[in-house]
Amino acid sequence: MPIGNLSFQSYFPHVSDLVAGLLGALLATNQPVAVSNLVQQTTGISVSVPDPNDPVEKEYQKLLGDDDEAQAEVDQWIRENQDFASKGGGVPREDLNRRIHARFEPVGKAYRDFLQRHPDHARAHIAYGSFLGDIGDDEGATQQWEKALALDPKNPAVYDDLAGMYAHDGPVKKAFEYYAKAIELKPTEPLYYKNLGTIVYLFRKDAVEYYNITEQQVFDKALDLYNKAMKLDPTDFPLASYVAQTYYGIKPPRTDDALNAWTNALKIAHDDIEREGVYIHFARLKLHAHRFDEARAHLDAITNAMYADLKKRLVRSLEEEKAMVYATNHPAQPSSPPAK
Repeated sequence: MPIGNLSFQSYFPHVSDLVAGLLGALLATNQPVAVSNLVQQTTGISVSVPDPNDPVEKEYQKLLGDDDEAQAEVDQWIRENQDFASKGGGVPREDLNRRIHARFEPVGKAYRDFLQRHPDHARAHIAYGSFLGDIGDDEGATQQWEKALALDPKNPAVYDDLAGMYAHDGPVKKAFEYYAKAIELKPTEPLYYKNLGTIVYLFRKDAVEYYNITEQQVFDKALDLYNKAMKLDPTDFPLASYVAQTYYGIKPPRTDDALNAWTNALKIAHDDIEREGVYIHFARLKLHAHRFDEARAHLDAITNAMYADLKKRLVRSLEEEKAMVYATNHPAQPSSPPAK
């Protein structure tokens, strides 16, 4: 398709060359090396493409599969035990924890054995760090990610993982630095913008000092980062909802901006449950803005039983707030003294 007087191929010549080259690379005997070399030659970007036929890569992929299988099984145990507990059954927490530990132990041992034989395998250090973080060993996770970073300082995922740990355990300002580095290395990943926006929003005092800006500018910065994440993934409803909920913590309130954010979320809602969840927020915001008729209309549109209790509380709050506003605007007149 022409762009002005230019064809797509003339406007993006390297893209055309890359696509053609990739087709040839796929026919090569050593495909991963051919693809990596082609991307390097065409774009100047160095890309490491693992060879799926490499024995070490096969062992690493099996390790990831075993990890995922164990995580899924443990998640199922936890859900089932919570369900049983809600019905008066279930096993004691200590017994479940022992069972979980026993299930994860061989996975951890497999990671350690693999890394003892392949200590320079950066991706295995990253995966093992994530495994340790999932089982609550933050110190061990950090050590693995730092080893991965030393081996592969251009890997944005390592910076993201370490930033998350610094946000949790401190120093928070290191988290600002590392999330920014992850964005620099992979500016097309929406998660990194969301993560940085979240800690900027949550750790406002630290952000004021780190960026040398005011608290209102901190809010603006967080929202700008969220907006960048949304532009990269405009159909992500959970992300849009997360962004919209951020406005509840901004003082003074930015009601119109909050309503616009929820309107954006409503446009990409997938089903009635998500849509009615947005109506709840519309009603809440408009109630506080004393737009009572609009709030009532949103509440009337909510029919799903899962929102029944929340809807009931909002209806009660609506009536109380209306009565309070009416009493304020129509104070009772003092009665006349009886005639003598």
